[in-house]
Formats: sequence, C-alpha cells, structure tokens
Amino acid sequence: MKITPQQLHIPVLLDAVLDFLKPRAGERYLDLTAGYGGHARAVIARTRNAGLATLVDRDDLAIKHLKSFARDGARLIHLDFYQAAQDLVAAGEQFDMILLDLGVSSPQLDLAERGFSFSHDGNLDMRMDCRQNLTAAEIVNHYSTKDLANLIQKYGGESPKRATKIANSIVRRRTKKMFNTTTELADLIAEISPRRNKIHPATRTFQALRIETNDELGQLEKTLPLLPQLLKPGGRLAIISFHSLEDAQVKNFLREQKNAGYEAELVALTKHPIAGKTDDVHNPRARSAKLRVAAKINK
Repeated sequence: MKITPQQLHIPVLLDAVLDFLKPRAGERYLDLTAGYGGHARAVIARTRNAGLATLVDRDDLAIKHLKSFARDGARLIHLDFYQAAQDLVAAGEQFDMILLDLGVSSPQLDLAERGFSFSHDGNLDMRMDCRQNLTAAEIVNHYSTKDLANLIQKYGGESPKRATKIANSIVRRRTKKMFNTTTELADLIAEISPRRNKIHPATRTFQALRIETNDELGQLEKTLPLLPQLLKPGGRLAIISFHSLEDAQVKNFLREQKNAGYEAELVALTKHPIAGKTDDVHNPRARSAKLRVAAKINK
C-alpha cells in the first residue's frame, strides 16, 4: 500500500535527539528502528554521507520506504533490532551514533490491515514483522485465561481484578466464536468495561497484546547490553521509550552502568529523561515519549 505524506511517521523529539547526538560530517550512524526515516534524514543531512548510515527495521512497509536512502548509499537491514545488533557485534562494527526509537510508527497504527488499533476495523494481527507466525489473534484465541490475565496486567497496566475479568470474557466468547478482527475484541471489552473517560477501555489490552506479539520488552532487554559494543569511544546513544516498562528497563541499564565503577562502558548524558511535548497538536502520540542519552567512555 502506498503511504501518503499524511500517514508518515513524524520523528519524535527530533531537536533533542540532534542536540545530544551532535552529528558531524564523516560520522557513522546506526538507526536500529529507522521506521520511515524521519530521524535518519536529519542525521544524514549533518553527516553529509548516507553511505555512513545503517538503517534497521523489521517492518516490510518501512523497509520499502527506506529504499530511497539505500539509493543514496545507506545500508538497509531487514531484521528486528536485537538480531541486527547481534550480527553487527559479531562483525565487529562500531558507530559514532546509535538511535533506538521504541515507538510504533503512525502507518502501523493507522493502517487497518495491520491490526494495531481498535480505531480501525481490521484483522487482529499486530505483527511488526509480517514474516513471524505469532499474531495477536493467536494469543487471544489460544492463550489460557491465566496467561491472558497476566499479560493484560503486566503489559497493559490493568488491575488484577480488571485483567481477570477481561481474560474471562475473552475465553467465554471464543468458545462460541474465535476473534478475527480488532473491532470484535474492542467491542467485547467496551461491553464489560464501559468508558469512564476519554481513554477507550480496550487501550491497555491492545497495548499488552502488541507488546506480547512483538516481544518488545524481551527484545529490549537482550539488546541493551550489546549497545556499548557497537559504539566507538566517545560515541553517543539515544533511546526513546513510550511507556513505563520500556523506560524502566533503559533507566535500570544506565544505572547499572553508573554503578559498575571502572567496568562501566557508558556515562549518562541526561540526568532525567527528556519528555515529549504535551502541547504537540501535530503529533499527540509523542506526548508519552521519553529520551535518555548516554556516551561511550573513552578508555
């Protein structure tokens, strides 16, 4: 499907990312979640050489859009960021700048067929990498009541009582008819949990399913220890997270680095995370963004 300019992902916290990464001509750039190239375009404009950029994404549509960068010399890697990081470490590669933007891109959310959003009726999919087998429908239709309740509570932030209620309702419904679409699931949750504010009652469950489908927290946990190996001495690392579970992992990783003494490889450049603008009417999804930055210690 063709992506229109209105659907393209607006780069979050772009000015802050540029301020901390400080791209300079001739420096190597690794974007582990390149998406639709918003951050990459701005960084490459300052390094003045697309051939020094490595752009990673596991999403088919993103990779297709990034081919314009490849024509200018950038290297594209169609993998998830953990697999890509493993391969780059094994190859002994290092970079002056690394960006890891953990957000879901606007096209993923807005295209009904991707199944990320209850705002659009589509298949209950939610895969960032359409080559993988696990979908949100598989989880909803086959996980046990206990496992569903646990992931809705852990990844969605629902209370134990509410998570159990949603899980029980899902299991009762699927014994009669399997879930196929986002609307079917969202409507069920809305029936048992009436809207009390502007937030749709299915929001947290959909977040939990997306995280589980794509192993988002597992990927991040395994990738963080690899990042210092991918940085040159003095290299800069920027990580943008969008919910508290991600930010907690990043925060704890940087704290461990700080407490490692002589063995530390990174030093934090942000004492507190840089927050997204709450008044950004053009990109409301950026309001939950948090940016943390670190640099590789010269040894």
